[in-house]
Amino acid sequence: MSHSSLKNKVVIVTGGAKNLGGLISRDFGAQGAKVIVHYHSEGAKKDADSTITEIKKNGGEAFGFQGDLTKVSEVVRLFDVAIEQYGGVDIAINTVGKVLKKPIVEISEEEYDEMMSVNSKSAYFFIQEAGKRLNKGGKIITIVTALLAAFTGFYSIYAGSKAPVEHFTRAAAKEFGSRGISVTNIAPGPMDTPFFYPEENADSIAYSKANSMNGELTKIEDIAPLVKFLATEGWWITGQTIFANGGYTTR
Repeated sequence: MSHSSLKNKVVIVTGGAKNLGGLISRDFGAQGAKVIVHYHSEGAKKDADSTITEIKKNGGEAFGFQGDLTKVSEVVRLFDVAIEQYGGVDIAINTVGKVLKKPIVEISEEEYDEMMSVNSKSAYFFIQEAGKRLNKGGKIITIVTALLAAFTGFYSIYAGSKAPVEHFTRAAAKEFGSRGISVTNIAPGPMDTPFFYPEENADSIAYSKANSMNGELTKIEDIAPLVKFLATEGWWITGQTIFANGGYTTR
């Protein structure tokens, strides 16, 4: 299969309605991909609809899927619907995530369970289902966080619930590799989206900006081309986490 073109490739983008996921959906659609725009809550439907409208306006194909991916049955249904609609899936991109910034001593059991569910469990079963269902030569890409290489307080449950994804990715890369399926992660720095700000204050935002090479936060436009690269010419990269954060953290 050609690794350079997205034309007629079937792409699932979880959290694909807005922010980074929305940009990825629109970019892939503009390149001729058929995009399944997943969104979680009824509140995101409007964003999903406008993303789908834009994809169609640019000559692409797309439809929306609402579902709670912390339920394995919904992950399965997402792939069922995609395959029913388009006959197969080539690229599976997971941008779903939830952030929480709090001291360890203040994290409740409910918060722990929810964060592990959203950031870890849903990622695991998305990779699992993609491994079962993707066409030969497929790609699986998960958005994680630059905090995986940080030595800092207050993000124990956010970074901690994203950290297992690296192990899921390495194992999946080995297990699915014989079918030409690459499995990768991208770890952005703090992104200039509504996802970032609620947990931060003026000092922590200034600190995050000061730690990148141009004094700015990561922009979604910095990350979307990397996703496209890993889904096309960069397919030979597998089992890796790419830290794309302007010098914020590294290993």
